[in-house]
Amino acid sequence: MRTRLWRLLYAALTVAALGSMFAPHLQRRAHAQTQRNTGIDTYAITNARIVPVAGPEIARGTVVIRNGLIAAVGANVNAPADARMIDGTGLTVYPGLIDTSTNLGLPAPQTPQRGGGGGGGLALLLAQTQATPSTSAPNSTQPPGLQPEIQAADTLRPGGDQLDAARNAGLTAALTAPREGIFAGQSAFINLAGETPQEMIVRAPVALHLQFTPLRTGGYPNSLMGVFAAIRQLFLDAQRLREWQTTYARNPRGVRRPEQDKSLQALMPALARELPVIMYADREREIERALDLAQEFNLKAIIAGGADSWKLTDRLAAAKVPVLLSLNFPHRTTAQAPEADPDPLRVLRERVDAPKTAGRLAAAGVRFAFESGGLANMTDFVGNVGKSVEQGLARDEAIRALTLRAAEILNVDNQLGTIEPGKIANLTITRGDLFDRTRRIAYVFIDGRPVDLKPAPPAPGAGGGAGSGSGGSVASGTWNMRVSFQGQPDRSLTLNLQQEGERLTGAIQGDLGAAQIANASIGRTGDIKFTVPITLPSQTIEATCEGTINGNEMSGTVTVTGGQPSSFIATRTGNPPATTATPTAAPSATAPSTGATPPAATGAATANDLSGTWTLSVQFGARAQEATLVLQQQGERLTGTLQGPQGSSEISNGSVGADGFRFTTTLSFSGQSIEVTYTGTVSGNQMTGTAQTARGSLPFTGTRPQGQ
Repeated sequence: MRTRLWRLLYAALTVAALGSMFAPHLQRRAHAQTQRNTGIDTYAITNARIVPVAGPEIARGTVVIRNGLIAAVGANVNAPADARMIDGTGLTVYPGLIDTSTNLGLPAPQTPQRGGGGGGGLALLLAQTQATPSTSAPNSTQPPGLQPEIQAADTLRPGGDQLDAARNAGLTAALTAPREGIFAGQSAFINLAGETPQEMIVRAPVALHLQFTPLRTGGYPNSLMGVFAAIRQLFLDAQRLREWQTTYARNPRGVRRPEQDKSLQALMPALARELPVIMYADREREIERALDLAQEFNLKAIIAGGADSWKLTDRLAAAKVPVLLSLNFPHRTTAQAPEADPDPLRVLRERVDAPKTAGRLAAAGVRFAFESGGLANMTDFVGNVGKSVEQGLARDEAIRALTLRAAEILNVDNQLGTIEPGKIANLTITRGDLFDRTRRIAYVFIDGRPVDLKPAPPAPGAGGGAGSGSGGSVASGTWNMRVSFQGQPDRSLTLNLQQEGERLTGAIQGDLGAAQIANASIGRTGDIKFTVPITLPSQTIEATCEGTINGNEMSGTVTVTGGQPSSFIATRTGNPPATTATPTAAPSATAPSTGATPPAATGAATANDLSGTWTLSVQFGARAQEATLVLQQQGERLTGTLQGPQGSSEISNGSVGADGFRFTTTLSFSGQSIEVTYTGTVSGNQMTGTAQTARGSLPFTGTRPQGQ
């Protein structure tokens, strides 16, 4: 009896301890639910131009959001009393933009192993092969790369710079899929915000993904013929297993039970046309093979990439196969070196045809949406759609392809794609028309909540031109800003500014929210002016900041719509830029004129000056490929060119810091642009690092002749 009492007492104490342990968590969840139920998540965007896609445009109307969903939209809709108000004057509200093929939120592939490489250089290697898959399904009957049971939802992780960049470009949702393998796995449709994978996932699985690129494993399948043979064999094996299971289910007596095979089982929804199969194919012959495969196994096919899809519009339309058209248009970043061979006519044609493809698909009745296709700069996503509009694609059709059409192809159109009551409140809000070159992403709503837009911080040393004579880089830098509103506590902000002549860009972040500045300018005497949306206790509204810069000090006024001016002061962190608002002095008559920026205008050089000509050696397997890298360093800013077998390209986003250097360049191979980011360290005349692409990374070394 005593033992039983002790057990009951122990159980009671354990329950009490667990209750106290989880009480804060349960309270937080209850508080969050209370917030949702009491209208904290209610917003009203008023006086805005609205493009609902589901109906005609509304010249001036209101969108009401409640508990993550669109509650009302229209010209005569009244804002609820409990709503947080956003003045939409001058803004346009679109359904949230959708990227239909990405790897967002998924881990990057591991650095490829050495050995077994083939091809004729870095670009050829990455274009013709893919890294050994680093993700493997447990207890699979197939080797890595041939495991269709892998799920994107199982490895999804929230947060990261790539998600920030996508949201900054106006994207709110995307289809994300594993990036490795022939049978790459099954994708998930996600919203691009959320603290957990569960909060991000809208639907999973969405499709099975197939890539026709041989694996760099040294084993089978290591050729295009082998890839198609392996794909066909797995589908045939899955068909036989399905027949076996059907027979066994009817009468198991006297029949050996079917084997358990996760890989083949994962193919059965595709064979039943319950799960679409997205096939990555760009060239005309690749698309034909993909369509042949779909016809042979009666698959519900979708083509991704589709550079040459305009050549097969009759067949695509007849088979009702949609296209996820890549916006990673082929381009050349700089003029070729004089000794380089001219680009082939085929490559030049591909550059011209890329922006025309969407219009040709639309004219032929082929359904299509857009995908980023590995864009290095996500700001080109909407920009390249704009180029398609300039080349014949109807503006309304372009918006549909970015919203409703994408949702229809991916079977989420009952949740997203239009601004209609009851749908998920994903919105892209711009100042200026979406395809206007001067547009600005003003707000992004995901799951009914505004997302902080976090523009990339200014590159080190990215000041304005020293010889502009119109302000130089007097404003560039990071400013600690304090705004004093009448009758309210002071608000603290961080203001990042980048100046080029009289052009000014930047962003704020802090007590008044996070947003990019617009309509910014600076005068010769340091007078500065810009507008920015700010978050006040009851609403978000646009404010105009006007002030004067004097060295590392800035002061002026902040005026919100319908309000009285408030004052602000700001202090720049670090040293002021070497270039000032005064005109650049002429070179001394005794000093030789080299055309270079004088040391005083560039700031102090870092301990290891990278300027000079470097011979790079990029290692892949047992082979190495050499390139010539010419660098010019000005303070912490890095510019230059890279010359290799794939031609010459200019580097961008180059910077040097205490932890090393970084720059990006674009290699062109067979009309495809491959973005490569180089990061490394320098010791004297030696450098080492890695060259990172969307398909993996490769090590490199570099040497510079003595005396440079």
